Amino acid sequence: MANEEKKDFNAMLAQDNGMPKLQIVTDPATIRRYGGSRMYFAPPRDYDRAMRQVPPGRVTTVGALREAFAKANGADFTDPITAGIFVSIAAWASFQRTGDETPYWRTLKAGGELNPKYPGGVEAQRARLEAEGHTILARGRKNVRYYVKDYENVLFVPQV
Repeated sequence: MANEEKKDFNAMLAQDNGMPKLQIVTDPATIRRYGGSRMYFAPPRDYDRAMRQVPPGRVTTVGALREAFAKANGADFTDPITAGIFVSIAAWASFQRTGDETPYWRTLKAGGELNPKYPGGVEAQRARLEAEGHTILARGRKNVRYYVKDYENVLFVPQV
C-alpha cells in the first residue's frame, strides 16, 4: 500500500463491500490451482477478528486464515488477493488506533515470512516477534527476507 498516513484504515476495516460472499469460478486454470470452483470472500473485519485470536508466543499465516475461512463457509478456497489486502488493512487499522490493538505482527506470509507491508516493516514485526520469544532467520544475499524459525511448531489456526 502507499500513502498509509493519508488513509483511514479503520473506515476500510468497517466496509463490507457486499461480503461475505461465495462466488463460483469457471476458469479451468483457477479451478486446477485451488482445487475447486467455490471461492469465498470474507470482509476485512473478519480477518481482523481472526487475527485477534492469535495468542502471544503463537503465529498464524495468511494461508491458514484463508483455509479456515474456506472450510467454515463451505468453499474450496478464499481469494488470495483480497486476503492479503485485508490482512494489511487490519494491521494498519490497528496501528492507527490508540488502544484496542490487533496483534497483526503474529500473522505471517507463506512459509513463515515476515510482512514488509506492515507498519514499521519487517524491522518492527521482527522486534515484536522476538519479544514474544520467536527466533527470526534471514535468508538471501541480495533480496534478504526474514522468517520465523520453525513457525510450524507454534502455528495457531483461529476459529472463524
